[in-house]
Amino acid sequence: MKLKKGDQVQIIAGKGAAGNKVVTGKVLKVFLKKDRVLVEGYNMIKRHRKPTSKSPQGGIIEKEAPIHVSNVMLVSPKSGKITRVGAKFLENNKKVRYSRTLQEEID
Repeated sequence: MKLKKGDQVQIIAGKGAAGNKVVTGKVLKVFLKKDRVLVEGYNMIKRHRKPTSKSPQGGIIEKEAPIHVSNVMLVSPKSGKITRVGAKFLENNKKVRYSRTLQEEID
């Protein structure tokens, strides 16, 4: 997977991405084994929680649910356009991510 925590991504498929609406957000967490990511403020679900000693209030809690990584694309930090991500090795054998459409390094 070529996305990291803290990357700015744009939703390209799923709810909210239909039509001309552009939905972007920051990656909060990456689930490598399931190929899913948590995007800030997107795919909100409601959980009903009983009162416990940790949270005596209980009630309905809204939180983000993970979405598949194929439904998001990285937004290039330099140009602000969505791009596909590749990986390459530099001369000193350091692995870096780069924008495949703009041919520029991301990290």
